[in-house]
Amino acid sequence: MQEVYINRLAKYLPNDPIPNSDIEEVLGYINGKPSRAKTIVLRNNGIKSRHYAFKEGKSTHSNAELTALAVKQLFPDGKVDTDLLTCGTTFPDQILPSHAAMTLGLLNTHPTEIYSPSGACCSSIQGLKHAFLSIKCGDAHNAVATGSEKLSNMMDAPKFDGEFDGTDAIDQNGYIAFEKDFLRYMLSDGAAAAYLSDQANTDGISLRIDWIDMTSYSNELETCMYAGSDKDEHGNVVSWKDMDAREWRAQSVFAVKQDTRLLGQFIVAKGVGFLEDIIAKRGIDLSSYQHFLPHLSSNFFRQEIHKGLAIKGLAIPDEIWFTNLERVGNVGSASPFLMLEEIFHSDKLKKGDKILMMIPESARFIYAYIQLTVV
Repeated sequence: MQEVYINRLAKYLPNDPIPNSDIEEVLGYINGKPSRAKTIVLRNNGIKSRHYAFKEGKSTHSNAELTALAVKQLFPDGKVDTDLLTCGTTFPDQILPSHAAMTLGLLNTHPTEIYSPSGACCSSIQGLKHAFLSIKCGDAHNAVATGSEKLSNMMDAPKFDGEFDGTDAIDQNGYIAFEKDFLRYMLSDGAAAAYLSDQANTDGISLRIDWIDMTSYSNELETCMYAGSDKDEHGNVVSWKDMDAREWRAQSVFAVKQDTRLLGQFIVAKGVGFLEDIIAKRGIDLSSYQHFLPHLSSNFFRQEIHKGLAIKGLAIPDEIWFTNLERVGNVGSASPFLMLEEIFHSDKLKKGDKILMMIPESARFIYAYIQLTVV
């Protein structure tokens, strides 16, 4: 079996960074009024700036364009050359064709195998694992894996009815900040890409992928984060295809929503439980890592994860945590790649360092952990 290395990482963040004060200037005001909840949401999530592929009520880039621009930056000569292209995203630009097909169509390259995993934050890691295994078994010599999001045009004011502005509830329960309207102060746009190979870089560093472990608890837990659907009184998801057009508007069916009751009860507990399983399976020692890269949708979860680990007698010290949430926001499936791209191009890594990545997905509770070694 071949060793697999990440040799290059690149990103594309559209337009200028948007500070907290300008969010509603870009996305619009719900019901024509400034949000009473925005300050509380931003205080909880710790995000100070983000990027939108959206200006003056119109898109500046599609999701596929963001992804293609990130991929092109992996190839200094401008000619994309890879055996396999995987593209994970939460919301492609269209239902059909697939996101990877549309991205490949924007690249100057040859006919290429593609893979478009669906889901949310873990979709890019599903693509990364497919690329990893393809190279490891010798089916491909190299691959490009991407994560991208274009969410701003789903968060502009006309998409929301503003029926809930529960400022008091947010003060009492940080998890309420993840409901419907409030996600517009957490989600942002961007793309990142990784070039994988069966050969390490001869100059500089590479990241050897030691393992990628993923699991889903959807067999036992109901849907938490959803769009293009609604939930009935029994917790069952009702598809937009089974509603009429009037219901789409009245129930904000295409807005991104989260069931905060489920989020608070399970998102950290199940993630820590899966880490326990991995520790037992692989015999890993958390103290052996020099870097911990958790995908955080909000800084609110930092202490929640610490608490969850402590309950199980585990600890990951603050000094090895690395996240760029404050600077780029929550970019869904792109976030893990954006963290890795930033630390890869920093002076923080030295050969022999071990990295642990954690990627939770609340949609229906999917989790991924990745171990990388700097070589």
